[in-house]
Amino acid sequence: NQVSPHFFFNTLNNIYSLIEINGKDAQEAVLSLSKMMRYMLYESEQGNTRLSREIEFMKGYIDLMKLRLNDRVRLMVSFPEEYEDQDLPPLLFIPFIENAFKHGVSSVEASFVDIALGVEEGMITFLASNSISRRESDGPQVDSGIGLDNVRKRLALLYPGRHDLRIDRQEKIYTVQLTVRQ
Repeated sequence: NQVSPHFFFNTLNNIYSLIEINGKDAQEAVLSLSKMMRYMLYESEQGNTRLSREIEFMKGYIDLMKLRLNDRVRLMVSFPEEYEDQDLPPLLFIPFIENAFKHGVSSVEASFVDIALGVEEGMITFLASNSISRRESDGPQVDSGIGLDNVRKRLALLYPGRHDLRIDRQEKIYTVQLTVRQ
């Protein structure tokens, strides 16, 4: 429920604009958004989901976020092709991805978002790194916000002693690294 309503409204606005440019892509975007909303409503009620479903959701989210990117934004995404599927809580990584796009994408200056997920022997490693625009660099230097607080509390409940969350903010780069062990 913490996935930003701004994502939903921005995506609808992007699709609205896309309708005039490319109707087929707009239809696919609506279908993708519909699948994501269904996942958020029903899958998150189940308690746990499969890693494969979570990766599919993250890919869909990123694909929709691509609709608003211009050629000054470099996006790199790396998800494993082969891995042992496992249970995990739904929407565990999405707050970090959402923040990377929200704070890392600039419409006026060169910017980047890098997202990677690795899986090996009962351990999942997630990395999100993004540029900090001039507008964002004037903001607070602490790792605050209700989304991050909720993630920390959620991790403490779900993975007590079995997770490591590292957040690093430098002058121009913000990095989140999360490791969870089953």
